Amino acid sequence: MLRTFKVEKLHASLIPKSTLFKVLRYLDKENIETPSLLIDSTRVKEKVSLIGRHIKNSKVFYAVKANPDIKILKFLNDLKMGFEISSEGELGILSSLHVEPERIISSNPIKSLKFLKLAASYGINYFSYDSADEVDKLSEYVPHCNVYIRLSVPNEGSEWPLSKKFGVEIDAAAALLSYAREKALNPLGITFHVGSQCTNIYNWHIALDKAKVLWNEAERNGIKLTLLNIGGGYPINYTKNVVSIEAIEKNVNSLLYDKFPKDTEIHIEPGRAVVGDAGILVTTVIGKARRSDEDWLYIDVGVFNGLMESVGGIKYSYIVESYKHTKSKKRWTIAGPSCDSFDVIDKNVALPEPDISNLILILSSGAYTVSYASEFNGFSIPNTILI
Repeated sequence: MLRTFKVEKLHASLIPKSTLFKVLRYLDKENIETPSLLIDSTRVKEKVSLIGRHIKNSKVFYAVKANPDIKILKFLNDLKMGFEISSEGELGILSSLHVEPERIISSNPIKSLKFLKLAASYGINYFSYDSADEVDKLSEYVPHCNVYIRLSVPNEGSEWPLSKKFGVEIDAAAALLSYAREKALNPLGITFHVGSQCTNIYNWHIALDKAKVLWNEAERNGIKLTLLNIGGGYPINYTKNVVSIEAIEKNVNSLLYDKFPKDTEIHIEPGRAVVGDAGILVTTVIGKARRSDEDWLYIDVGVFNGLMESVGGIKYSYIVESYKHTKSKKRWTIAGPSCDSFDVIDKNVALPEPDISNLILILSSGAYTVSYASEFNGFSIPNTILI
């Protein structure tokens, strides 16, 4: 029996129609267990070809943390993409795929000793840092490696800010570049992160302005920099259309051309932008209830086993399976399956009313879902299916 979903015009504007209909056709042919994450391989390939296209001298390193499923990493490896990692676990997966060390960098400013030992033995040679202690660690475990300093930049307009935990201001960064040179490392660049899901294009303006000041200060200190790592942050469509990758990159490329030497090597670390809008979570309605004048809808994926980003403010769009011929909607509080009252995904969401056992599709859910997921309360982590 063909499934019937309430697809609206907005849905087809948020993600490619080809991705949406590929998933719908798959669901008509296959009887899958839920929750499952369907990833459109064609869309992933399109995003890989797009990212970096409009920035000269750029290399792209997929942020493995966004979705570390081995099927996705194998697919990206076959496309000869670079990878950005932070841990021995991520390195272990790439090692099993025989990814060359030249295509791996590590931009976590604070790394475990175990990871550094394994990274050194594997031949990884590019690391970020933002403290003197990290310089000492790198000097001991990965002597003479290439390092780039993490600069603190504003994250306003980013739905998942990253400016508090890492990064230093210009004066401290300049001193740390000099200290890395004293410890016989090779300080060759600067990195920053404008925040994940950054919808404010001017964050890149401010970040590059600060990076230029530091670049000049390093040169006055006798340190010639050659690398600028602009991190990630490219946004995707969740509930509305956002600034495009092309617009961001053309803007960034123009700023780079004006501020930095023409032969500066540029590293980009997309994660969400590679897999986010290629993924659709397929979940099942397991319950409905009326509580304190609120309609509650319970599904088999929640905060703990796949939708942790909803806690930080990420809002998703939903497509409901329904055989009822009605255009009416209710306002729902959507909750996950666990016994924890924290497991609430969203509130006041207008959706047609589904029946128990109907499917709900959660759009743009390819990134930071399975990677955050746990089996809390015994509920399963979504199975990832590359289609």
